[in-house]
Amino acid sequence: MRRWSTRVAHQQLHGKAAETILGRFRALFAPARFPTAVRLAEVSDEALRGCGFSRAKTAALRDIAEKTLSGVVPISRAIARMSDEEIIERLTTVRGVGRWTVEMLLIFKLGRPDVLPVDDFGVRNGMRAAFGLAAMPTPKEALALGERWRPHATTAAWYLWRAGEAAAKVKDTPKPKPKK
Repeated sequence: MRRWSTRVAHQQLHGKAAETILGRFRALFAPARFPTAVRLAEVSDEALRGCGFSRAKTAALRDIAEKTLSGVVPISRAIARMSDEEIIERLTTVRGVGRWTVEMLLIFKLGRPDVLPVDDFGVRNGMRAAFGLAAMPTPKEALALGERWRPHATTAAWYLWRAGEAAAKVKDTPKPKPKK
């Protein structure tokens, strides 16, 4: 529950505010650092709201706890044996979790080698720059372009993020003024 509650707390909040909320949240479950799904399910909405969680974030925490207890959200050992698509299919049933969020988890937390997050602006902007496209490719077009990188699409995504950043720097670099 630690990862999930941390992510929920940080959504659309300044880091300092989120850490304050998390401090209150952890205090509810002391001496444990974070609650189990069972303990979280036992706490009232009022107690969670008292920590600073909004109604929507409280509902998200409740949904995560319920889906963890029912087995929809797999434990770490089980998730290691699942395919990327199985993980995406299961975790996107959790309130507030979309495909992009799960793809970032696959890349940054699970180290999966073949993830191409085509809904990511940075990846598609990198494709635009790398391929010299006049317009940003749609996710469907990006998926087709990205097939060439299978089974190493995650590495390609890293390079595409950098290509997009490099293109933005070139665009923002002031042009030298012509000498008279």
